[in-house]
Amino acid sequence: MSKSRIETKYSGIRVLLIEGRARQIMPLMKSLHAFGCHITTYNSTKLDMGYASRYPDKKLLRYCDAKDEEGTYKAIRKELMTKLYDLVIPLNDFVAIILSKHKEELKNYVSIAVNDWDVFQYASDKLKTMKICMENDIPCPQTYIADEALGNLSAMNLTYPVCIKPRTGFSAVGFRKIDKPEEIASIVKASVEKYGPCLIQEYIPQTDLQYKAELFVDRQGEIKSACVFAKVRWYPLEGGSSTLNVTVHRPDIVESCGQLLKALNWRGYADIDLIQDPRDNTAKVMEINPRITGSVKICYVAGVNFTEQILQDYLGEEVTTYMEYPEGQYLRYLLTDILWFLKSKDRFHCKPSWFDFRNSVDQIWSGDDPWPFFTYTIQGATKLSGDKKKRKL
Repeated sequence: MSKSRIETKYSGIRVLLIEGRARQIMPLMKSLHAFGCHITTYNSTKLDMGYASRYPDKKLLRYCDAKDEEGTYKAIRKELMTKLYDLVIPLNDFVAIILSKHKEELKNYVSIAVNDWDVFQYASDKLKTMKICMENDIPCPQTYIADEALGNLSAMNLTYPVCIKPRTGFSAVGFRKIDKPEEIASIVKASVEKYGPCLIQEYIPQTDLQYKAELFVDRQGEIKSACVFAKVRWYPLEGGSSTLNVTVHRPDIVESCGQLLKALNWRGYADIDLIQDPRDNTAKVMEINPRITGSVKICYVAGVNFTEQILQDYLGEEVTTYMEYPEGQYLRYLLTDILWFLKSKDRFHCKPSWFDFRNSVDQIWSGDDPWPFFTYTIQGATKLSGDKKKRKL
């Protein structure tokens, strides 16, 4: 299929997107194409959306395995050493960590849209993020290190229930609620064995909304955009990725998230997860995702163009400000929202109605680029059982 291309001041910038299976690649490819950039996608299989899409100018099949950091780094480095790219943007935590760790070496070949490791590591490690929040009076759950030896648990004076989660990770993988003191020893031991270093955290009742805040910080440390949206539904039901989001105005969330990023000396894009604590009606920071989120399409639909900001930052230009956006724009992840419908007892009583598609767009589906929806569905069917195994101790 031929693609019309409009000449802009960003025309010809050679952008590499890693990796092609990530949901956020869809709005990024479309917006980069609209700006006239030359787009290359780094894919693991031909089923990746970055390979199936009509928008890339070049589609790579390269090695990328989250279980093999060294092998993946070597494959990425080999590609970047070709100097065929001006800018590389990571689309998942694993690749973002690799690029940040090796940024000093790799920047000789390409500009990398991630923070330096001394800053980045505070976002990739939930315990470090929570320590920064607690030191700066930014609302967050009380957090402790989970020591497999259990030597420090008695000194924590924990109030149950608590929860345990991996210090690194995403999509609530490894999250486990602990209701009684007698359960903690076995659960901590099993969690550390399966997921590595973990943390113990004050459990916040999940009877209120969860939120995401997407921000962009320019080179001078100024917040240039902030878009907040609520997670209306999520799957798995006990805690997971959102299936329906809606844009909201929450100045308090923007303020606390901006305070956190400034405390970190953060630059560029950041995605921050929060949960509303019904006990004190405060939105509390849960973690920073140091790369573009899978739900970022809702921001683009609401008029917040992170692609433009990333390109402006790359060129050293003044970054456009996007602080205003409409409330009530919905983003639906239909594939998992169907699973939510099948599992939830509230399927016929939820608000908005599951059957209400007004003012709503889908995360994956695009009428002018439909094929990725079908390849992603095939991938998702095989991935679902694997995700369930990862969450089970």
